[in-house]
Amino acid sequence: MIARSSVRVAALYCFTRFEDPSSLRDALLERCISEGVYGTLLLAHEGINGTIAGSDEGIEQVLNLVRALPGCMDIEVKDSWTQTLPFKRMKVRLKREIVTMGEPDIDSLSGVGHYVSPEDWNTLIRDPDTILIDTRNHYEVEFGTFRGAIDPQTSHFRDFPAWFRDNRKRLLSGRVAPKIAMFCTGGIRCEKATAFVKSEGIGEVYHLKGGILNYLERIPAEESRWDGECFVFDERVSVTYGVVKSEDVQSEHDGRQADADLLPVKDGEAPQR
Repeated sequence: MIARSSVRVAALYCFTRFEDPSSLRDALLERCISEGVYGTLLLAHEGINGTIAGSDEGIEQVLNLVRALPGCMDIEVKDSWTQTLPFKRMKVRLKREIVTMGEPDIDSLSGVGHYVSPEDWNTLIRDPDTILIDTRNHYEVEFGTFRGAIDPQTSHFRDFPAWFRDNRKRLLSGRVAPKIAMFCTGGIRCEKATAFVKSEGIGEVYHLKGGILNYLERIPAEESRWDGECFVFDERVSVTYGVVKSEDVQSEHDGRQADADLLPVKDGEAPQR
């Protein structure tokens, strides 16, 4: 289990349909500021995505407002804990996509793959017919990944569709009934990736519910198929079993916030979604 400290960090996302996301911005920003909550939230027609940090009570007050938004009652939230606030400001931004893939025709609301719980994940990825794909960027994979996972070596999430199309034949070669399982930090990228892969005609597509963070929270280290640490896009840099902060807080990866599940924290920097 990931150790609990005093500051709650909540990674959240929900694919839904907002007819006018701009009308939601001010209320969200005001609630966060009044509750002493910091971080970044992205709003788009396809939903909401972001990471916020603050007191447990403050986060709950913000989540109460988020859950009242259309289609967000069951929003995916993944909590972790740290000693100090990893964010310096609160931002609510309007975007074209809540996670940028650049494939406007995919259905991220109803066309996604099957959720797999952390408890069932090990069984799925041990299956020799399962193709396991890490949908994160190459600099995240360097910190750690699941055993046997394919690293697409992408620099941005928007590179994933081209990588899949270029490598599809090789990936599926020799497999009678292939299954594709994908994972990411908090669940949003792999969820959207399953919608894309299904749109490419693949039937059996799965993704890890709640992402790596949920797996690390719920699966004991002695049963884990995870090797290394999980890169996160805030001042903690990475998390793993029993810790909330990497020793390498200032790393060569600082500032690379392009396509993460967990959003940027550098004061004055905009999320490159």
